[in-house]
Amino acid sequence: MHAALLVDFASRIPTQANQLSDEERTFFLRCLKIAEEARPFPRAGSGRALFNPVIWLADGERDLPSWLVTSSVRVRSIGVPMPDLGQRRRMAELLAGQAGVPETATGLDVGPLLKDAKREEPTDEDVVRFARAAGGLTLRAMRESMRLARARRLSFAEMDQAVRLYELGVSRNPWTGGAVADSIRDGETLIGERVRGQEKAVTQTLDVLKRAALGLSGAQAASTSVHRPRGVLFFAGPTGTGKTELARAVATTLFGSEDACLRFDMSEFSAPHSADRLVGAPPGYVGYEAGGELTRAVREDPFRVVLFDEIDKADKGVLDKFLQVLEDGRLTDGQGVTTYFSECVLIFTSNLGVHGPSGADGRPLSAPAGRDRLPETPEERAAFEEEILGNVRHHFEHTLKRPELLNRLGGNIVVFQYIDEPTAHLIFKGQLRNIVEHMRRQGGLSLKVLPEAEKVLADACTRDRHNGGRGIGMKLETHLINPLARAMFDLGVELTPGTVVTVSRVAVQPDGGVRVDIDAVPGERTPDRQPPW
Repeated sequence: MHAALLVDFASRIPTQANQLSDEERTFFLRCLKIAEEARPFPRAGSGRALFNPVIWLADGERDLPSWLVTSSVRVRSIGVPMPDLGQRRRMAELLAGQAGVPETATGLDVGPLLKDAKREEPTDEDVVRFARAAGGLTLRAMRESMRLARARRLSFAEMDQAVRLYELGVSRNPWTGGAVADSIRDGETLIGERVRGQEKAVTQTLDVLKRAALGLSGAQAASTSVHRPRGVLFFAGPTGTGKTELARAVATTLFGSEDACLRFDMSEFSAPHSADRLVGAPPGYVGYEAGGELTRAVREDPFRVVLFDEIDKADKGVLDKFLQVLEDGRLTDGQGVTTYFSECVLIFTSNLGVHGPSGADGRPLSAPAGRDRLPETPEERAAFEEEILGNVRHHFEHTLKRPELLNRLGGNIVVFQYIDEPTAHLIFKGQLRNIVEHMRRQGGLSLKVLPEAEKVLADACTRDRHNGGRGIGMKLETHLINPLARAMFDLGVELTPGTVVTVSRVAVQPDGGVRVDIDAVPGERTPDRQPPW
């Protein structure tokens, strides 16, 4: 008798393929022995002798004991690839023929017929769009997408939306309906107020967001992956100029909260194999059960701004993962689960090129000429931007030897300039206002800085603009917060809520220390909110 034995769900037989129990080991040894002792049966009329095959259907080769697959000439591992575009198109044509037809009439399990469904006539364009949208899916997943489309009352022309629902597992989509577009219009002023002195960078960023909101990212290509991220930005420029702040402002504008900004500090991913933290460790390694930090977070909420801070510090293995995300828009973690980034905005930040082109060890080859004097005129700022772009290109092409990653970024590299003097004073005033508000909220104290003291502080904090707004904050800490705290302790009296603390003088000592003169006058506490009566 000629027959074939099909072992379905073979991946579920062993608890752990590399740590078999006694019963599991005995079972697989018997299977291996049967394969070795099997004899072919002559086939009548053909003159050929054939085996009765045993076919194990497993998710991956590692799901079965390695010695079962490799130690016998009778056992072969055959990889079954995902359906290609041609196969997906044939499946889409088959499903298109069943659009609007009752299940009982077709025998095809595509879900119940809607009462108000009408006979559809899908076009070839609808079929191709469905096939392209289903890239990376199995044929069974395409049938399930069809079932989902019927349950959601979607027409066949909207099958790409059904595929998106199947992949992401969420029905809401902030990108559609004009909500994001309205947020971008309303947020233009807000972003400009949060990120000072970077008008061109803000404009470039908003252009990318507007393109993403309209679904025009990659529209110039004849064929592009439907899973690619909505938007990709690379912020390059000096430290403290607002790169991270702009990323947070983008998250607030698009999705209503800074919590939508998922930040990864790439200095934590500089070691070899650190990419496993992003996508999860392979089976058998420590941390396999936990999954990847990046993939898990994006699956929980696909609508995010994913910020990769200081990308130049990441290990090269991490950069390879980024290349896959930028090209295919998806990552498969160590557990075999695919995460899609099609609804995300990816932002990379770096101060690459500020200190000149880097060598193989990542250190600058030469100091930029004239960097002791910051660019001020439009011509100098334009030359600085060209210098940064050239140094970034040199880093990707010669230091990292990853020109393909640079090509995926395309024209989305946004250069931040050093802040100018008026911007530095605006940032100083804003940070001083934050200190006043913090003291009011935390202790109910009212802080006042007299004009003469404020001028001394402003001159000290804005004199060196190389470190941007972060440098101004550090100077405020050493020239105001620290000596102010010391002076308040030295008063020897309890500062009750409502006390007015006045800074009348700020003096920088010859040894670099700072002294502030303060007066504290008790007063009535001003409530944060006025009562309703």
